[in-house]
Amino acid sequence: MLVTAALGRWQLQRAAQKEAIEASMVQREALPELDGSSLAAGDTAALLDRRVHLRGRWLAQRTVYLDNRQMFGRPGFFVFTPLELSPQLVVLVQRGWIPRNFEDRSRLVPIQTPDGPVELHARIAGPPSRLYDFHSAAEGDSPIRQNLDLAAFRHETGLPLVALTAVQTGAAGEGLQREWPPVTLGVERHYGYAFQWFGLCALIVFLYAWFQFIRRPRAA
Repeated sequence: MLVTAALGRWQLQRAAQKEAIEASMVQREALPELDGSSLAAGDTAALLDRRVHLRGRWLAQRTVYLDNRQMFGRPGFFVFTPLELSPQLVVLVQRGWIPRNFEDRSRLVPIQTPDGPVELHARIAGPPSRLYDFHSAAEGDSPIRQNLDLAAFRHETGLPLVALTAVQTGAAGEGLQREWPPVTLGVERHYGYAFQWFGLCALIVFLYAWFQFIRRPRAA
């Protein structure tokens, strides 16, 4: 009883912690939009989830396609392209999503990348999310990858990449979809686990009372 009750309480505490994090994310997103130069600040944690207005030039030759990413329930690629804000400041932008060609994984849907100066709105995020990597040893510097490590990519390209990424927002365009799902931390899952643990605790109490008091075996 004590163990199951403690586990249920722990799940409720985890849910409360994640709700506080989600509330902080919403608050930061509601703050005034930043300028791209803010990405050079050292306190990267304070920049996460902030809206940002970026101005720069795409480094199209360094575009990377992260495989096995979904949108609308369909597998495809997240498209990342470095955006040069200044000679000393480059940010990796998650520009959008394209579907996968099931007949030929290497045949990519064409996208448009302007050559001149561009402006875009984005949300500041951490490094790209990681999936289990089947191809890391074989892919090398291929534009199609399973995962992308910012430090390794900085070393590979020699670009002055900041330790954050930017998720481009706005309408679909340039051959890319941008209907990003809302960022959630799975709070409902913790409430579900807590319900299971408390339910098991209640069942233990019921069974103990049933066999010890209600249907207690008679002495021979």
